[in-house]
Amino acid sequence: MIRLEKRPQPSQAWSLATPLVAVLATMIAGGLLFAALGKPPIEAIRTIFWEPLFGEFSFYYRPQLLIKGAPLVLIAIGLSLGFKAGIWNIGAEGQYIMGALTGAGVGLAFYPIEGWYVFPLMILAGAFGGWLWAMIPAILKTRFGTNEILVSLMLVYVAEQLLASMSLGLLKNPEGYGFPGSRNLQQYESAHNAELIANSGLHLGVVAAFIAVIFAYVLLNRHMLGFHIRLAGEAPRAARFAGVNPTRLILFCLGTSGALAGLAGLFEVSGPAGQVSIDFNVGYGFTAIIVAFLGRLHPVGILLAGGLMALTYIGGDIAQSNLGLPSSAIQVFQGMLLFFLLAFDLLTNFRIRLGAPETA
Repeated sequence: MIRLEKRPQPSQAWSLATPLVAVLATMIAGGLLFAALGKPPIEAIRTIFWEPLFGEFSFYYRPQLLIKGAPLVLIAIGLSLGFKAGIWNIGAEGQYIMGALTGAGVGLAFYPIEGWYVFPLMILAGAFGGWLWAMIPAILKTRFGTNEILVSLMLVYVAEQLLASMSLGLLKNPEGYGFPGSRNLQQYESAHNAELIANSGLHLGVVAAFIAVIFAYVLLNRHMLGFHIRLAGEAPRAARFAGVNPTRLILFCLGTSGALAGLAGLFEVSGPAGQVSIDFNVGYGFTAIIVAFLGRLHPVGILLAGGLMALTYIGGDIAQSNLGLPSSAIQVFQGMLLFFLLAFDLLTNFRIRLGAPETA
């Protein structure tokens, strides 16, 4: 008989090893999945993890790691603050969309005016849009006790409908010959999030992601608010006795995660994506949840996990082109990572025992 026995103290070794074991298990299970689809499993895994870094065209794919990883890190950092405090924002995808809409809306409102102030205003608007969308579940939770998981998740679908509506209506390009989507912000210099160094993948969104990592690290390790966040998640009763204000904590964590998700949306729509379109959102808000937990909710860990997840995005695209793997298989492969991470994370607090439980 196999049973789980609770450990007296969480295992530090398993806590550190879980992400590595989860990645290894994902590779094995993913290989079996690819084999079942009639594709060479070893070649598929090699393509996903090797080609973007060391393959023939790695000079092109390496900058893409920054482009793909930046929004994941930026969103995951915001989510991790709430997750550490036991505040579950599952709607970052909606906040990402709203940040893109508000930021792009401000930029397009100035078109065709050229001015240094346009992009800074877009950044403020993007952060505000994400923050405002996150305040809906925050205020409903603090005032009426609603579940922030359900409210934030349902708001994603509202945001997606607003995105479609804006692409077909208010933000639609009047010179686009009837096609849905806004003007191309890459062609509007004052609103374009251009690369800071040509062909490097480094743009302001990447810089913002690194700043967010530093900010989160300092906050969690050097500031009283960070201590309150950690205390609320690890010992809620002790947090109440210590005078932690739960309302302020909820507003701060949800607001910060919303603002960072909104910034990610703004930097994406003004840079790599270039325009507001019906299919603008690609699931970064949901994938960032995997990144946050794969990084153990630690800022540096999230930075590394964001790079790994970006690698699966780029390597997955290469595998689709070179090996004919379906995109759904790549999405399942990425989902396996969270599944195995949560499964093996159980061993941090429990150990596996064989035989019947001891009786007194």
